[in-house]
Amino acid sequence: MTGYAAVRRDLHEAELFLSVRSVNHRALDIHLHLPPELERFEPALRALIRRYVARGHLEIHVKLTSLRRSAPVILNLPLLDAYLTAFRRAAAVHGLQGEPDLNSALRLPGMFEVAEPEPNLEMEALLASALEDALVMLNEQREREGLQIAAELRSRNAAIQAYAQRMQELSESMAKAIQARLEQRLQELLPGGSIDPQRLAQEVAYLAERSDIAEELTRLKIHADQLEQLLAAGDEIGKKLDFLLQEMQRETNTILAKAAGAGEAGLSLTDLALAAKAEIEKIREQAFNLE
Repeated sequence: MTGYAAVRRDLHEAELFLSVRSVNHRALDIHLHLPPELERFEPALRALIRRYVARGHLEIHVKLTSLRRSAPVILNLPLLDAYLTAFRRAAAVHGLQGEPDLNSALRLPGMFEVAEPEPNLEMEALLASALEDALVMLNEQREREGLQIAAELRSRNAAIQAYAQRMQELSESMAKAIQARLEQRLQELLPGGSIDPQRLAQEVAYLAERSDIAEELTRLKIHADQLEQLLAAGDEIGKKLDFLLQEMQRETNTILAKAAGAGEAGLSLTDLALAAKAEIEKIREQAFNLE
């Protein structure tokens, strides 16, 4: 599910800004962007994220800004001594007189360093607290979105159950339709001839058995009930729901195959099965967003 949260924290003369953005993903995919001085805290932060989020692609950005007008500047005395010693040695080798110019020496690379505070336990606690607050806000957004999605899934599941009921009513009259179609076909093939009632009954029974969808409808209804129970439970249902929808899709495919062999009698059944299959596909698309 999608969501965004951001928090700010102050620590002495520094400001911490942390943002979390979540988009749909089948697994948990964490992308953590930290400034170099905070990278050592990454393992602990990843462990904290896993406590709050199970699925989704997460982009987490952390920015640390110093609020000081100036930072302590440190003269690199060992480096200065090394430069001066090297100058005097070169002067002695080449027979030169005089001392090196201090102003020129101080302009050499690496002569001054800006002292920045090292991350400590206080910084780690502040960072963890900021991330935890952001994840709580993110989950509140995701939960609201989840409730909206669940309501839509219930509506679509109710439509599937209604289609299944209409298919059951239609299938009960299908045997008579098959018999009428078969009699008409035989009359066309045997004009003026008599039809053996026993043979006709056998053919009707054979075709009716091939077109019987009672078992598929029973399983489809059971799966629809299980789907409703999953939504009511409110637990992590993403993977369970995906498996259940695969089973429902399999039943509708079988119904479609049997309806195709029932001639004109199966046309209405085909329309209903296709409508149910379309609802299942829409549920699968939304189930991708649920945990």
